[in-house]
Amino acid sequence: MHILEEKVRAANAKGRRALIPFLTANFPDEEKFWEAVGDLDANGADVIEIGVPFSDPVADGPVVEEASRRVLSRGFELEKLLDELAGRKFYAGIVLMGYYNPFLQYGLSKLAHDAKKAGVAGFIIPDLPYEEAEPFRKALEGAGMALIPLVGPNTPPERMELYAKSARGYVYVVSVMGTTGARQGLPPQIADTIELARQKFAVPVALGFGLREPAQLAGLSPRAMPDAAVFGSALLTHLDSGRKAGEFIAKWL
Repeated sequence: MHILEEKVRAANAKGRRALIPFLTANFPDEEKFWEAVGDLDANGADVIEIGVPFSDPVADGPVVEEASRRVLSRGFELEKLLDELAGRKFYAGIVLMGYYNPFLQYGLSKLAHDAKKAGVAGFIIPDLPYEEAEPFRKALEGAGMALIPLVGPNTPPERMELYAKSARGYVYVVSVMGTTGARQGLPPQIADTIELARQKFAVPVALGFGLREPAQLAGLSPRAMPDAAVFGSALLTHLDSGRKAGEFIAKWL
């Protein structure tokens, strides 16, 4: 079992959903970012997704996009982020989420080597379709890391079956087609999407895009309840207001 799946299954065995917070790297600033990562790790995070800033995002909502813009305006180096990670130890599994261009420019073999050294367990790449992912998937698998698939309400069953063949860690179900960002509720069709994903994938099902509080999941049936919850924009807004990450994640426990 992959380490990311182990983290999710361990949380489920304790009778709770796994918690997967998302943070844009070096936001609100570098010092506060690492403080927040440590705070989340110490207060219940099972996996932590770190967003790699990119100048031309396609799936980021206004909060994440603005966070990336601010980080990039101060200067950001992926190699430095990996060096920092290599010098730190966390209980949570670490996942890097970002767009393909910065990873491709870094060099896939070098990235796999450096990310493994840094303790990264997986990657999520919203703009990398399955048909073009084989070179990166092979580089990651050779280093024991997962390329986590993204599926949504418009993903047909046969497409999910394709992703399921190589899925490791968990599958990320996006609640809506569009960009990230906290929303008031979840679309009614998400229950069907989660149930379908559970049928097609052997790995745990994580739900993200729009989550800001546990109450949003209250209306889901047991069959449609995700194994893990991913929250990002609401957490970034919380941090940008000067509040602590541990305070935010506490309400999810």
